[in-house]
Amino acid sequence: MSALDFYAHVAVRGEVLGVGLGADPEAWEAALGATCLDVPGGGLLRRDYGLVEINFSPDPQGRQGQMSCFGFGVKIQRLLYDQSPSTVPSPLSREYGEFASRVPFKELQTAILALGHTIELDKHNPSSDMDCYRVSASDARIHVVVDPDPYGSGDPAPYGRQRGDVWSVEVC
Repeated sequence: MSALDFYAHVAVRGEVLGVGLGADPEAWEAALGATCLDVPGGGLLRRDYGLVEINFSPDPQGRQGQMSCFGFGVKIQRLLYDQSPSTVPSPLSREYGEFASRVPFKELQTAILALGHTIELDKHNPSSDMDCYRVSASDARIHVVVDPDPYGSGDPAPYGRQRGDVWSVEVC
């Protein structure tokens, strides 16, 4: 299995190592480990594992004190800036191997199509520097760099991104 397989799996199945929407923080910790940054606020919890970031809210079933995942993202862009081992949770490295700092959208699109899903451009995306693609029969959205120099500095290198790079895969 490769990192590309991981990204395609998230986009198609909407899960990371068996956990996804509706899972509680303990289930995510069991899958990804205890090394993370928790950022509570406004009754919500954002749990940051580096490559993976999860958002929790009070459980919609009304279970007192319980929280459940209402969305998560695989933040591939973070690999452009931080290649330290802590950026990719060790359970992911063990399962999928090395994670490159760039993922060309065409490669991810090919992997998703091979899994029997289609990808459509979201024409209602308000961003001018990113395209957003929807994966069929999935809650996933794939954000792809369109303008590597969104602020017009003339040098996209400080941003580390290139046209056609996958920026993130979001599930919500």
